[in-house]
Amino acid sequence: MDLQYQLKSGSYYLYDMTEAPSPFTGERRFRLKTDTVAIAFDRHTGELHQHGNPTRIQSWATGARRRLRAAGAVDIANDIVVVSGPLPVEEINKCLGITGYCRRLFHRLHALPHGKFPKATPPKSRPGFQAA
Repeated sequence: MDLQYQLKSGSYYLYDMTEAPSPFTGERRFRLKTDTVAIAFDRHTGELHQHGNPTRIQSWATGARRRLRAAGAVDIANDIVVVSGPLPVEEINKCLGITGYCRRLFHRLHALPHGKFPKATPPKSRPGFQAA
């Protein structure tokens, strides 16, 4: 499966790009529609575990940590990280397509722009107005 997120009308849509578009509409069926996206991955290796709706991903991570701790794998349980929010679509798709990319995303998370809004442009100054 070649999964890819697209941002449309303020929502994230997940598509399987291996499916053929509809001959009538030219659109692919989406697999998921959500307002924010969550990504669960291993902190050290960057291996992607799960992605999708934040409620489902948090629930998965909590259950996985609990099972790992019960099995005595506390270090592995502590390495599961969940990142959610309005992330840039390009970054989410790189996490899906590039093995280990989630680790790089995690280290740059503080510097990423808000995922749903275009990059801000500086306001134009009004004629006759000078900043002090």
